[in-house]
Amino acid sequence: MNADRSALHCTVDGHVQGVGFRMFVSQSAERLGLVGWVRNTWDGQVEVWAEGPRADLEELLTALRRGPRSAFVTEVKTGWEDAKGSYTRFSIAPTV
Repeated sequence: MNADRSALHCTVDGHVQGVGFRMFVSQSAERLGLVGWVRNTWDGQVEVWAEGPRADLEELLTALRRGPRSAFVTEVKTGWEDAKGSYTRFSIAPTV
């Protein structure tokens, strides 16, 4: 695993389901060359796990705080972790 890679784990609160938020995250992550996943949670949040260079993850975090036009983000809970190195692409995962 490359030492310059980190992982960003977030939960996004607000009006973030049913508004194209997961597709927005997926497209943003792919544009930045990140790997990982995004999914809805049963309680109305969106959860994100993304891995890549810290600067690109910071750019994704900025996008998460903004969201697509149809969303209203009230909070992004953020955690930084070591990259697992087990993902090869960014995907939209099933709701949990």
